[in-house]
Amino acid sequence: MSDIIYVDELVGSDETGNGTQSSPFKTALKAVEKGGDNVKIQVKKDEEGFKDISGAALKKAKKSLVEQQRKAKKQEEQKKKQEDEQAKKAEEEAKALEHAKSIVLTEDESLPKAEKIKIRQGVESRGKRVKVSGWVHRLRVQGKDMMFVILRDGSGYLQCVLTGKQCHTYDAITLSVESTITVHGVINALPEGKTAPDNHELVVDYWYVVGKAPGGDDAFNNRVSTDADPSYLLDNRHLVLRGETASAVLKARAEIIKAFRAHYESRGYTEVTPPCMVQTQVEGGSTLFEFNYYGEKAFLTQSSQLYLETCLPSLGDVFCLAESYRAEKSHTRRHLSEYSHLEAEMAFITFDEMLDALEDLICDVIDRIMSHEPTRKLIEQLNPGFQPPARPFLRMRYADAIKYLKENDIKKEDGSFYEFGEDIPEAPERAMTDKINRPILLTHFPADIKAFYMQKCADDRGITESVDVLMPGVGEIVGGSMRMNDREELLEAYKKEGIDPAPYYWYTDQRKYGTTPHGGYGLGVERFLAWLLNRYTVRECSLYPRFTGRCTP
Repeated sequence: MSDIIYVDELVGSDETGNGTQSSPFKTALKAVEKGGDNVKIQVKKDEEGFKDISGAALKKAKKSLVEQQRKAKKQEEQKKKQEDEQAKKAEEEAKALEHAKSIVLTEDESLPKAEKIKIRQGVESRGKRVKVSGWVHRLRVQGKDMMFVILRDGSGYLQCVLTGKQCHTYDAITLSVESTITVHGVINALPEGKTAPDNHELVVDYWYVVGKAPGGDDAFNNRVSTDADPSYLLDNRHLVLRGETASAVLKARAEIIKAFRAHYESRGYTEVTPPCMVQTQVEGGSTLFEFNYYGEKAFLTQSSQLYLETCLPSLGDVFCLAESYRAEKSHTRRHLSEYSHLEAEMAFITFDEMLDALEDLICDVIDRIMSHEPTRKLIEQLNPGFQPPARPFLRMRYADAIKYLKENDIKKEDGSFYEFGEDIPEAPERAMTDKINRPILLTHFPADIKAFYMQKCADDRGITESVDVLMPGVGEIVGGSMRMNDREELLEAYKKEGIDPAPYYWYTDQRKYGTTPHGGYGLGVERFLAWLLNRYTVRECSLYPRFTGRCTP
């Protein structure tokens, strides 16, 4: 290689060049870096070719190199200092952890024996020494001698304060969120101005770990975050359930189901438990889950309605809360393949009386849960500003709904209007409900778009005594109707639908041995909850939702 190093400021490269005339550098700084103090440099700035570098330019390049080397040295020194500090810190932490293993907590036998309680019993247990077990919901270390732990046991949340030696043990230093611990101590009310769950805290005098959760990359907070992909959150639903929102939804669900049962008990209904394995259809064959039942074709039930009807002569008005299954390949916010179905049947009623009973059910249940303070607080947490619906509900016939859609320019995707006799899909139904912004009892659907068993109107045999209850933000939450009570009419309905009446003999017999006007309905519990708790999708209202493509965990 020549003693001369070449720099081409037009097309040279400090990254790929080697300083030769055929592969020059881009800058004089790079040339000085390679050639040293006595380097000879020729520079090309224009079409005139390479020329000796000027003295000023060479001096500037050398000065820049010195400054660059100084900075590099300083950075290297800082890096080494940081590495030394990190190594020292790691060594100190290792020593501290090793020392912490030698610190053993023992319970003070002179203290009163701790009474085992659940967190929900905290207020009534203030001032007494108690023993509480749970999961570490949140954790905050304050200095070397104080830790605040929010404990969760499913019945509530409790702030626990660890001090002094309690914070120095190996378990304390390595404690992580979702670890399970047991604490002993006294629950004291908080002074004015301080806040904690139930406005009190447990001052710990003894504690121990039951089961430690991992830290680091596998820590709970790294596994679950609210902004994660919905599919990922469903895969980890078992962990999501530990969050405050998911657990609040499930607690509210449990209390709301209690309120439904209390309503029916107060109105004289009897609860029954129908089978979920059946050999008949209720809502059409296309949505049946089929399976082999000891060599026979069977299905998971779409609805328990037919079985409830058979109970009317012996038990009077009846209801059930059971799972129903629909093999609908639908990905909407309000569809599940398995859902909790609250169904009721009533004898010797008119269609108007059935509508009154539906309105009474919804309003009475809401009154019950809003008067139950713990549930009311959950609803306020999940749906701030919720107001019970005003009575009476709006009653609208299907024909008027078609007219409303036209008057409000609510159209199909192809731009055409919905016409009488067409099913009103979810999107326009919700658009109408949200715009009206009150519960709607949508009634009198055409017979051709409703189930075979629905009673036709006496004055128009093309219309059924049917109803859907529509709620703002969700759409349909209840479907119901009067049932055919004439045996010959029911047999004709089987024939029209292409249904073999033989497997339905037990259902048809209801019209043979003392028929009566009767009707009923089915309420989707998850849809009701989505409306009441302001959830974006019914999937949030199910413990482990099942829908197209999702059957785990």
